[in-house]
Amino acid sequence: MASSNAAKRIVFTGGSGKAGRHCIPYLLSKGHSVLNVDLVPLPHPTVHTLKADLTDAGQVFNALSSHFHLSHYENPRGAGGVGVEKPDAVIHFAAYARNLLVPDSECFRGNVLSTYNVIEAACKLGIKKVIIASSETTYGVCFAQGDADYHSFPLEEDYDNDPEDTYATSKLCGERCARSFARRFPGTDIYALRIGNVIEPHEYELDFPGYVSKPETRKRNAWSYIDARDLGQICDLCVQKDGLGFQVFNATNDTITTKETTAEILKRYAPNTPVTRDMGEFEAPLSNRKIREVLGFEDVHDWRKYVEV
Repeated sequence: MASSNAAKRIVFTGGSGKAGRHCIPYLLSKGHSVLNVDLVPLPHPTVHTLKADLTDAGQVFNALSSHFHLSHYENPRGAGGVGVEKPDAVIHFAAYARNLLVPDSECFRGNVLSTYNVIEAACKLGIKKVIIASSETTYGVCFAQGDADYHSFPLEEDYDNDPEDTYATSKLCGERCARSFARRFPGTDIYALRIGNVIEPHEYELDFPGYVSKPETRKRNAWSYIDARDLGQICDLCVQKDGLGFQVFNATNDTITTKETTAEILKRYAPNTPVTRDMGEFEAPLSNRKIREVLGFEDVHDWRKYVEV
């Protein structure tokens, strides 16, 4: 389980979206080169956006074996007759981001097929690191009909995920594809990030006061979140950590999004849900213990730095 701080060539799908537009600058700050694959350009002066339909396997294979920039046509030809360098990693965030953006059948088709295509192309092209976006919704409450309870707290990666909605189901299918390809291609690391509610910097002032004052509204997100910039850190840590094979990681910040302690919130809003281990005083119920212990994640953007309690 080695870690490498060397700069990498990274293909990032969906980099123009809410999370990607903060993750990519973080990756650049660490010295990596990034090609954005999206349907919408990313307004960044050094990052090229290649438009591609990721449900088309041919386009995906081409995108993952593409130049990162027009200037790369100046590169000398390699042994294979072209000057295209193979990416070191693929980060796949492109997706329909929730239910009700498109009909359910299209949400499922688009998310599952694009994830399959990206993982398959990466593995068959010999790219040894693939990181895919899964979701907090796989824990089954975010898009449940009516009020629903979690099975237990904390929510950790060995949880029995049983969502009822299409979006979350599409994300679980992506995890299963990842596990399958990691077994089929030994030596390939495929990490699935169960990403919490993504918060951009401007949203602390805009939205967080309501989250803090009305904790009853945050049960569907398990009173947890991930700062978009800290998600960039998680992506970088995943790129650098080798040798783990298939893994699932919750991608959240350390703390619960309330003034009250975790125990107080769970007792008040989830009184019938068992707590299976001792939890920190303000530990996020959607726990990031695994990324802290395995990847070395450090919470930089705690919401209390930006919101007056």
